[in-house]
Amino acid sequence: VQLVESGGGLVQAGGSLRLSCAASGFTFDDYAIGWYRQAPGKERELVAAIGSAGSTNYADSVKGRFTISRDNAKNTVYLQMNSLKPEDTAVYYCNARRRSNASGYTYDYWGQGTQVTVSS
Repeated sequence: VQLVESGGGLVQAGGSLRLSCAASGFTFDDYAIGWYRQAPGKERELVAAIGSAGSTNYADSVKGRFTISRDNAKNTVYLQMNSLKPEDTAVYYCNARRRSNASGYTYDYWGQGTQVTVSS
């Protein structure tokens, strides 16, 4: 199982970045995918998530600025980040999660993270 994030970097406030999360080794279509972030000294927080059927939810802090989408044909999830702010600076992680209805077990995979730095 692999989740590989890419697209991070340094951008000025007000700019945009698009993160990608490429998945392999599991049935991508069956999993909800989330983007989390962790800033220095802070806890990891959910930024945006997209369900297996395409439903989405966002943290209040990014609503209207970030958009999550998935391409099941490419086993990839994207996070389009617009109007970036310095407080968006963090390591961004991709997470894939599925709960088995039969066993109750939750399958939970993480990527290695990609750094996003927004300068003021």
